[in-house]
Amino acid sequence: MFRVDQFIAACSAIIAFGTTASALTPEIRRNEDVPPVMVSVPTEGREIVQIIDLQPFTHIAYIPMDSDLSSLKVEGIKMVKAATKVRSVTKPSDCDDPGGEPGAPPNCTRTNYASRVPAVRVTYSYRAPSDESGSAWSTFDVYFREDEIAPRLRRAMSTGKISRSAAAELFAIRTVRGSVQQLVLDDTNSILCEGYYVDGSWVHTNPRCEDNVTYRKIASPSPYITVKVDFAPSSLETVVATK
Repeated sequence: MFRVDQFIAACSAIIAFGTTASALTPEIRRNEDVPPVMVSVPTEGREIVQIIDLQPFTHIAYIPMDSDLSSLKVEGIKMVKAATKVRSVTKPSDCDDPGGEPGAPPNCTRTNYASRVPAVRVTYSYRAPSDESGSAWSTFDVYFREDEIAPRLRRAMSTGKISRSAAAELFAIRTVRGSVQQLVLDDTNSILCEGYYVDGSWVHTNPRCEDNVTYRKIASPSPYITVKVDFAPSSLETVVATK
């Protein structure tokens, strides 16, 4: 007899490992190719400061697997200030005294984006399935450092002289339908003792039997497509930059 708790443990391992491998959480995963770095710093007054590196310049975005890749197109290109860190300050005293509406979660953390640097933001749109209308347009952004873009092109952007079609020629897209590693129960090499429940506790039918649960790795399709955007200047750059 296969225990319920053994089945739950096996499923939990699959979910936990798959989440670690694919990391995908939101509908669109942005700039997560490089794991963020978190630093916690205690300060005076019992405040806890957390600083997370955002890694905005990976040139990578993630879109749902069943998105229409033929619909990918540039929506805009713009000079911006890109945040490279998130700074959160938590006051434990505020968490102890949440205030506000009864049952409302405590609001004891203040978060702001920090360490902004000059960057070039390229916005893409694409058609993705939607439960409501059958399809819907979504967007994602990729960021380039200033020194990754030619000076003449940056000047053209600052004066608004680059059209959407021209911008599309300056960036090359690569897509990858990858896989993720998952842990599944290894039936061949596992020992699952038969037994029964007594007052909520699992008791082995054979007292000398000992469970030995092992797992194996398998590759399964990722629920996301990786979109890699590279700056690919062409002769069009000179034409646009000198207008």
